[in-house]
Amino acid sequence: MIELIIVVIIVLFGSAICSASETALFSVSEIKVRQLAQSKTPAALALLEIRQHMNRPITTIVVLNNIFNIIGSIVIGGLAAKVLGDALLGLFSAFLTFLIIVFGEIIPKTIGEIYGEKIAIIIALPVKFLTLIFTPIVWVMEKVTAPFSQGQKLPTTNEAEIRLLAGIGHKEGVIEDNEAEMIQRIFQLNDLTAADLMTPRVIITYIWGELTLAECKQEIIYSQHTRILVIEDSIDNVLGICLKDELLTAMIEGKNQEQISTLIRPAQFVPETVSADKLLKKFQETHEHLMVVLDEYGGVSGVITLEDVLEVLTGEIVDETDKVIDLQQIAKKRRERLLQSLGFESDSTS
Repeated sequence: MIELIIVVIIVLFGSAICSASETALFSVSEIKVRQLAQSKTPAALALLEIRQHMNRPITTIVVLNNIFNIIGSIVIGGLAAKVLGDALLGLFSAFLTFLIIVFGEIIPKTIGEIYGEKIAIIIALPVKFLTLIFTPIVWVMEKVTAPFSQGQKLPTTNEAEIRLLAGIGHKEGVIEDNEAEMIQRIFQLNDLTAADLMTPRVIITYIWGELTLAECKQEIIYSQHTRILVIEDSIDNVLGICLKDELLTAMIEGKNQEQISTLIRPAQFVPETVSADKLLKKFQETHEHLMVVLDEYGGVSGVITLEDVLEVLTGEIVDETDKVIDLQQIAKKRRERLLQSLGFESDSTS
């Protein structure tokens, strides 16, 4: 009788360990495992390797589980027939089935889901070792199941999942209000284009390249912009960009008769359709703060600044030189309407 009890306990314990291990490995996301692997501990690294190649470890665990359940049941059945006799064998089999379902499957899998991370770390190295031992059996299983397991590997995560996690993190207090909002705004960079964020050509501030500093003195002094567009015969013929500081410096140095065209620097041009995230990258690469936006025919559609792109992430940026005037409001209304249509409230305070 004692021998029968010991075998039952071994079978239940083995089945429980396998069930809990399988559930724990599946319950821990690959992103969380990558985070744990940054500690460089052997268990965490082993878990990362298992999580990235789940087929063999899971096959190993399933084989072990079936060994305990099937072979163990056969052994237990033989012992029960000797100890209890044929009369009680049917009743004992029903009771054993109940024990395996409850203590070998349901409870261990529940525990494996609740304490998935801790269990996964504990079993990582043993599972890796057992997978190596069971390599021949696992190899046969792989060949048999290969036609059913082929297919494109799904990505670890996607934009919708990241947005959802950010929202959940915000509701649970893990992520601050401004952090959650910025995460959501980051994804808008790919949805917005230069045409959505630019200042339209009808309200662009520019000066003629053929004029002298003396002739443009008032326009330069009272300009609210640090960078001024310089054109030749029309706004569609851009010569370059002048920095207001450089123009003022030249005026102070007595170069009032010098033409504006001699003080320009090259302008950067981008199409209307370029996305905001690529614009931000271009601003970083060129070290420029203003670019000229061209339409499909090569004409000037407007201008866009680094500030315009950053405002998608941060909301309205206002410095000490900004003034509330109607033309500035017109340039920003289009962007505000677009952001509102995407689910954001305007952050403009002007």
